[in-house]
Amino acid sequence: MAQSRGSGERRLALRKGHWSETKAAFFLRFKGYRIVARNFRVKSGEIDIIARKGDLVAFVEVKARNDPGTAVDAVGYQSMQRIRAAADAWLSRQPDAGVLSLRFDIVAIAPGRLPVHLMDAF
Repeated sequence: MAQSRGSGERRLALRKGHWSETKAAFFLRFKGYRIVARNFRVKSGEIDIIARKGDLVAFVEVKARNDPGTAVDAVGYQSMQRIRAAADAWLSRQPDAGVLSLRFDIVAIAPGRLPVHLMDAF
């Protein structure tokens, strides 16, 4: 049975997304963050990377784009709502949630460039 063209494109997109998230995680580690979760999923949403630096928790959306400037535009209102809902679910499981500072970031991955970390992007 021949594969449809769409399934091959989807598989390529998933591979590209996983590689972009891996690059973003290494970049954040280099900046002193500790990666506490990747691809955190709950019924209400998903977060690509959850990173901590002391009492700061960054909920990070990773976007692979040819131009890093378009990464922010690629995160729409619905995506932001799903990320916030997933962040609430993650926080509900943390014993120190009351003392944490929260931030929603974007890491833009572009070919041939260093990742761009957009802090407090939304």
